[in-house]
Amino acid sequence: MSDILIVDDEKDIRELIADILGDEGYQTRMAGHSDECMDQLNTAEPSLMILDIWLKDSRMDGIDILKHVKRNNPDVPVIIISGHGNIEIAVAAIKQGAYDFIEKPFNIDQLLVVVSRAMETARLRRENSSLRRQGGELGEMIGQSLGFKKLRDQLDKVTKSNGRVMLTGEPGSGKEAAARFIHANSNRASAPFVTVNSASIEPERMEEVLFGRETAERGVEKGLLEQAHGGVIYFDEVADMPLGTQSKILRVLTEQQFTRVGGADKVRVDLRVISSTTRDLRTQIASGEFRQELYDRLNVVPIPVPALAERREDVPLLARHFIEGFNRAQGLPLRDISEEAAAAMQTMDWPGNIRQLRNVIERVLILGEGTGPIEARELPRENEAESDEGRLSLSGQLATLPLREARELFEREYLLTQINRFGGNISRTAAFVGMERSALHRKLKSLGVVTSQKAGARVAHLEDDEEADD
Repeated sequence: MSDILIVDDEKDIRELIADILGDEGYQTRMAGHSDECMDQLNTAEPSLMILDIWLKDSRMDGIDILKHVKRNNPDVPVIIISGHGNIEIAVAAIKQGAYDFIEKPFNIDQLLVVVSRAMETARLRRENSSLRRQGGELGEMIGQSLGFKKLRDQLDKVTKSNGRVMLTGEPGSGKEAAARFIHANSNRASAPFVTVNSASIEPERMEEVLFGRETAERGVEKGLLEQAHGGVIYFDEVADMPLGTQSKILRVLTEQQFTRVGGADKVRVDLRVISSTTRDLRTQIASGEFRQELYDRLNVVPIPVPALAERREDVPLLARHFIEGFNRAQGLPLRDISEEAAAAMQTMDWPGNIRQLRNVIERVLILGEGTGPIEARELPRENEAESDEGRLSLSGQLATLPLREARELFEREYLLTQINRFGGNISRTAAFVGMERSALHRKLKSLGVVTSQKAGARVAHLEDDEEADD
């Protein structure tokens, strides 16, 4: 859990701040002088520092500690505490990298507001650092299925243009990876890619985060739009953007300029805009939660990102990609995947899509059985129960049917699963189940199973669902 390091030579002050922050749910550490502060920094990097300018009987003063932190822990925001007579020094400290300053005696509400903003800054810095480390992985597109190839073709067509793209799809399906692929293969690849997580930014702070602010004490602080100048701004979950902010973003898209919060001058920006959503924005528009004009501006090129259930062929390929990534990043075992485990993963439900698959692979590598191939028994069991002897437990429906009907039901469900697993490819399905292709066709016909084109891939369904086109 993130924590806050409080550095002040007055015990009463640092304990008071610790108590106030503790009541708000923050974890805190304390240091009374510079040596103790250095020990705390070396033990574990805090998420935030609250630092007094003057430290009596200390080897280093607050400015020296600030310089050390900015050099060795640049992602840690530092809030300076200063007495009334030290305001000029505090302002100088801000110019050297301090996040903000609080004057003694401090107001509790002011302290909490500044700490909240600084903690959000720390979170965004950690997130951006993590994304930079994963940049290659997030910008890669992995897959061979028809659904994936259709997506890749659409992305390739928009990379060289400057058109606004709206990515739609289920949570975890890879919309941000698609956005980063567009950026990485565009003529803006060397410019910034800045993410706006509309769901995680407090509505009352959205405009300050997007447009930046100007204050007498801190001068100009650039917002995310200005940071993305020349590159790509990615509005993740754009449906969560407050209505008031939607109007201002619409104006930015129209005029390519805006004014910082507290400022007067116009700031011009050159941006490519990519958005994503898991919701039906037309429903949001009908209910008055999203502006039609903004939707029209953002939805120039709509691209649906398929769910993992629509590209099951890609599951083993993605799993191996994640295994290699975890091996490089965390030193986890570089394991293969057994044929049984690969088949099991392709038939599992993945409501969390690619993100859920990635989490499952990480869990298996951490808790798994050595360095050999991943076996099916290591995968999470969601819909399948086993007895102590390892026999499969029959579902209620199967257990109540005569043998002939139960066998027919099992065969139908089994073949539906295998055909969808192989993307409707009859030849590959026949090879896997151990049947001749013609025999499989006859069996499917007798069971009322047909295949048809849907969402860029062939899928199997029962004959009475819709017209067959085998």
